[in-house]
Amino acid sequence: MVVKAELEKLGLNPVAVKLGEVEIRENDLSQPEMAQINAVMNQVGFEVLSAKKEQLAMQIKSEIIALVHHGNENLKVNLSAYLSEKLNVSYANLSAVFSELTNHTIEKYFIEQKIESAKELLTYGEKSLSEIAYQLNYSSVAHLSAQFKKVTGLTPSSYKSAHNRGRKTLDQI
Repeated sequence: MVVKAELEKLGLNPVAVKLGEVEIRENDLSQPEMAQINAVMNQVGFEVLSAKKEQLAMQIKSEIIALVHHGNENLKVNLSAYLSEKLNVSYANLSAVFSELTNHTIEKYFIEQKIESAKELLTYGEKSLSEIAYQLNYSSVAHLSAQFKKVTGLTPSSYKSAHNRGRKTLDQI
């Protein structure tokens, strides 16, 4: 809503605004117009990506976030096939672009998102560790615990009892 409102203030006509992507009616924007859009978006905490590779990396992140945090879909999908199908690009290309721009593999980013989801679920305290492991498609509680400790340095139990939970926002991962 913020992005749409700011673009409208600039006299632009956003047709569609969704996570990580904006489509506007205007086709050819001048350099000064693009600079103005960049400045306004930076003021409200957003970054304008124009290079195709940057856009693709952001789309990968958006799809993973949607899958892990917002999707009703079960995480038992093959991640490479899921991303290739969603973005209509071969996984080899997706992987190469993502690694080049983020210095992370897609798989590592996916694991970090799953751990952040686990942290959130642990914080709420409504589900057992076994239920969380199942929801996040871990083969066992031990597998979730080992990955959780590798990423956070704490066991899930230690994390849950810690006063400073140290969660990251999605854009910090």
